Amino acid sequence: MITGLWKTIAVARKELRQIRRDRRTLLILLFVPAFFLLIYGYALNFDIRHVRLALQDNDRSAVSRELVSAFVNSGYFDLVGEAPNPQSIDDLLDRGDARAVLVIPVRFGADVAAGRQTLVQFLVDGDNANTATTVVGYAMGLVNAQSQRYELQARIGSPAGPILNVEPRVWYNPELRSTLFLVPGLIAYIAMLTAVVSTALSIVREKEAGTMEQVRMSPIGPVPYVLGKTAPYFVVSLISSMSIVVAAIILFDMPMRGSWLVLVGIVSLFLVGALAFGLLISSIADSQQVAFQVVLLTSFLPTLMLSGFIFPIASMPTFLQVVTRIVPARYFLVALRGIVLKGVGPADFLPDVIALVIYAVVILALASVRVRRQWA
Repeated sequence: MITGLWKTIAVARKELRQIRRDRRTLLILLFVPAFFLLIYGYALNFDIRHVRLALQDNDRSAVSRELVSAFVNSGYFDLVGEAPNPQSIDDLLDRGDARAVLVIPVRFGADVAAGRQTLVQFLVDGDNANTATTVVGYAMGLVNAQSQRYELQARIGSPAGPILNVEPRVWYNPELRSTLFLVPGLIAYIAMLTAVVSTALSIVREKEAGTMEQVRMSPIGPVPYVLGKTAPYFVVSLISSMSIVVAAIILFDMPMRGSWLVLVGIVSLFLVGALAFGLLISSIADSQQVAFQVVLLTSFLPTLMLSGFIFPIASMPTFLQVVTRIVPARYFLVALRGIVLKGVGPADFLPDVIALVIYAVVILALASVRVRRQWA
């Protein structure tokens, strides 16, 4: 047991020296994660601001100006000009000078003052469906809010007051910032990047250099060799992942409502599975180029597309929803968002912890079998 431990430490020390000499590995492990966090953290943002809004006010009353002010003061819309006629509306949307046009009808103010039902038109450029859907949602929310105000004003003096009212409360993310939804996904994506690539390329590099045969002939054995190879990368990946969490808190105002100890435990569990997957890939690939391609297809793309990072799993076809059950990032994201945003403990996401444990155990078993076969 003690002999095996010393062999593991010897391999780990040798790997640490290799990491210090290999600038490409250091770049992947330290600078690429920070670069990805900065680029994607600022670029991936579903919050749409400064929508170019044109106006056709056919009423020009105080009430119509109040509605326009509600749009402009919301922070979502910037008033860029007026459209005096229908043809000018087409021109503004065709040229891209405006993305939306608010059309206020004649007698709008008089109808509102009399409590009569009235209608405003909101035209949106639909060349980008996602943006158009979000912009329409903003407009509907603003118009509904103004409608409630008009209803209250029309019913002043009535003992009954408004028939129905709603007071929405959003927990954990009251401002509905998409950054708080996307940054945990970036953490999972970057952690998978550093862990899988590092171990996969590390052992494949030995094959390309022709030193793998020498290692097999040595008295080290497969278990101390594998543990010694992965231990340094586990430490570096854990430090990198936790640094990304701290950077997200500083740069993107991401809250940390849960326990740091639980967070370290969940990240460590996720990294064990990722490192084991890198070992499995290294036992299959014979070159670093092939290893990287396998990592891209089996790790990065599923983490990006099938984990709930960007696209909701519930909106996927049934077949893809079944496939997502073998993507570890799916379970890691649930646990990570629960710790960071909600401040919950392991008991609240226990099924996801169990899924991560099962994944790590299965991948470790498969990787160990493959490495032992190659060692024999």
